[in-house]
Amino acid sequence: MSRFFAVKLEERGLLSLSGNDLRDFLQGIVTNDVNRVTAEQAIWAAFLTPQGKYLHDFFIAQPSQGTFWLDIEAARRQDLMKRLKIYKLRSQVEMADLSEDFEVHALYGEIPEHVSLPDQAGASRPIGEGILLRDPRHADVGLRLIAPRAKSAELLKELGTAPGERDDYESRRIALGIPDGSRDMEIEKAVLLENGFDELGGVDWQKGCFMGQELTARTKYRGLVKKRLLPVEVEGPLPEVGSTVTLNGKQVGQIRSSANGHALALLRLDTFKNEETPELQSGEARLTPRKPEWAGF
Repeated sequence: MSRFFAVKLEERGLLSLSGNDLRDFLQGIVTNDVNRVTAEQAIWAAFLTPQGKYLHDFFIAQPSQGTFWLDIEAARRQDLMKRLKIYKLRSQVEMADLSEDFEVHALYGEIPEHVSLPDQAGASRPIGEGILLRDPRHADVGLRLIAPRAKSAELLKELGTAPGERDDYESRRIALGIPDGSRDMEIEKAVLLENGFDELGGVDWQKGCFMGQELTARTKYRGLVKKRLLPVEVEGPLPEVGSTVTLNGKQVGQIRSSANGHALALLRLDTFKNEETPELQSGEARLTPRKPEWAGF
């Protein structure tokens, strides 16, 4: 019986960018180094406001020479395209929305040997007319399959997957402390370093300037991070997104995404000054925060 599962991510969309100026165009805008993107390596990156606040994040993969695919939030893809076009100016870059013709699946569980992907975040390879990649945020989240809608079922069968449960995939991601777009990072308010973008490889400090780079770097080097998105174990009913987190009756954070007894919470770091593992509350639930193994604070 298969222990390798697949879940279709209905909320994901796909943009295609191509052209002679593709790398130079994106390099000056996004937080990561697009020169790292090859047929064998995908990356995670963000697009920020000039003030360094979160707007969009996405995975960038290379399906063919001179073309990038951006795995994005489908509901917000028009906003991203509009913003990218503002900065395109005379750059030789073409953009196309492939969301109606392609779909994204999350694959998790015991990955069979025949899948043959290196065990590193972002490792990728072509499969059929699509791309198979390890999650660029953290290899333990699992894999992603980006494929034509008409071919997805065939490719999933080839990979040996069985239908999975969305909450099982989500609880795996959440327990690792991995943020997922605007579900976990508030648009035009969230700061990348509060959400682990640095430690998870979504920011390259050596690549040079990007939109919002100055304020992002200032936050890092002056130690201005006062909150962190952390996984919490939930005992009791799962709180809704936006629910207040308290310590001894005092507000110390807010709940983001949750599933299967796990949640992500944006918590004030001074919460941990006096107690190694503080007992937090959100509504009727008790919360136990955990520091992810990859976190550097």
